[in-house]
Amino acid sequence: MSKIDLIATTAFGLESIVANELKSLGYENLQIQNGRVSFQAGTEAVARCNLWLRSADRVLLKMGEFEACTFDELFEQTKKLPWTDWLPESAEFPVEGKSIQSQLFSVSDCQAIVKKAIVEKMKEKYPRQWFQENGPRYKIQVGMLNNVATLTMDTSGAGLHKRGYRKLSGEAPLKETLAAALVYISRWRADRPLIDPCCGSGTIPIEAALIGRNIAPGLNREFAAEKWPELSMKIWQKAREEAKDSILKQQTLGIMGFDIDGSVLDLARYHAKLAGLEKAVSFQRQDVSDLRSQYHYGYLITNPPYGERLSEKTEVEKLYRTMGAVLKNMKTWSSYILSSHPQFEKHFRRKADKRRKLYNGRIQCNYYQFYGPKPDNMVGPFATINPVD
Repeated sequence: MSKIDLIATTAFGLESIVANELKSLGYENLQIQNGRVSFQAGTEAVARCNLWLRSADRVLLKMGEFEACTFDELFEQTKKLPWTDWLPESAEFPVEGKSIQSQLFSVSDCQAIVKKAIVEKMKEKYPRQWFQENGPRYKIQVGMLNNVATLTMDTSGAGLHKRGYRKLSGEAPLKETLAAALVYISRWRADRPLIDPCCGSGTIPIEAALIGRNIAPGLNREFAAEKWPELSMKIWQKAREEAKDSILKQQTLGIMGFDIDGSVLDLARYHAKLAGLEKAVSFQRQDVSDLRSQYHYGYLITNPPYGERLSEKTEVEKLYRTMGAVLKNMKTWSSYILSSHPQFEKHFRRKADKRRKLYNGRIQCNYYQFYGPKPDNMVGPFATINPVD
């Protein structure tokens, strides 16, 4: 099989991050659209992208794209696509759909038409009138946007944010994919300290440690396409071996997570252990007001409470003021803070050097970026100073 069309889907605002990840994996000629990055590659990319992409939601195999203003057009164009190149006789192929600003606005009807067209296509190859669908799973999606139908198959299965280390969650957990993106946007390097003063169940510190040690985030989980006979197991074996050989086991890390809630820190330690990073990340109970650092330079990356509930708003604004006051004493540090609060800068009492609109689930946020000075080349990465009194 020659080149295939793939789509890495992502949350709005992270498209450029995913594109950079794909470039680092060696894939070029990327097409960036809202919520997705499209590209062509060999079949090995299915395994490599599922294993390595940190900020993407899923990796989809694009089967085709065409204009469809009637159900007849949707049926005929769908039937022309090479479904039997991928779907075995026993394939389970549920169809999901969505429709935005299209004449074919009934999602359920679109799903039924696509399903029927695929069945008719399979009948041409397999002498059957019905299919048991008791084999490997190929989740198909028909997306209608401005009367253009895009048909894809999901190679990932569970979303890529499910790394396998977070078995339990605290309140309002941050997705692993967004946490990794926050670290990428900060341009943190493994040879610099990193602090999360509101770490919760530890997602940002753990994702930073995975990046610092160059551990593929999908290394300890399975993907839907691993069971597809059309993709050789050698592809997956080679990709996993590559990932294991790429781990920087000896990389020294200075990553610390703090939180006032001792029970949620137990979750953080448990997650770090499942990720194999219990010795790479330190978690301690500490109030934000007590935050200090012995290091000259470093990065603070955090996702503090937003105060979405009215009853929490006063406490959250007090937290922002405390954080702003504390960070005045860490002038050589760079700080990166995600918040949906519309007056965050007012309470933090400092204008951000840069803001980036991101979505934490369905909550629109700003990623506030406060840059510290460029590190002195004469100062080592973990050179210490006396803690600020």
